Amino acid sequence: MQLSLLKTKIHRATVTHADLNYEGSIAIDGLLLDASGIREFEQVHIWDVTNGARFSTYAIRADEGSGVVSLNGGAARHVQVGDIIIIAAFAGVSEEEAARFQPKLIYVDGNNAITHTNHSIPKQAA
Repeated sequence: MQLSLLKTKIHRATVTHADLNYEGSIAIDGLLLDASGIREFEQVHIWDVTNGARFSTYAIRADEGSGVVSLNGGAARHVQVGDIIIIAAFAGVSEEEAARFQPKLIYVDGNNAITHTNHSIPKQAA
């Protein structure tokens, strides 16, 4: 059996651009792509913390160190510049692999610079 597990996420990135007329996708600073392990053209899920929108698209590389997180094409209709989003990708793993699997969690500041990374999410308190 294959399980779909969180491969990686970029947590609380700030949308820097929303370009309805650019060919679709989400452009992500290349440093964030490399740190997260998201590959160019990989499917990603976007969860807008600001407005609650949830949708998927594919990633493309923006200049390294630019801080760019740009939603393009139809995806631009779901966000506003300044929105806080989570960018997530999933991987299919076997049950055996799942026992030792750890996601890459990338945390960023308001300029989309990496503040820290982790491999687990703290347990939620009641």
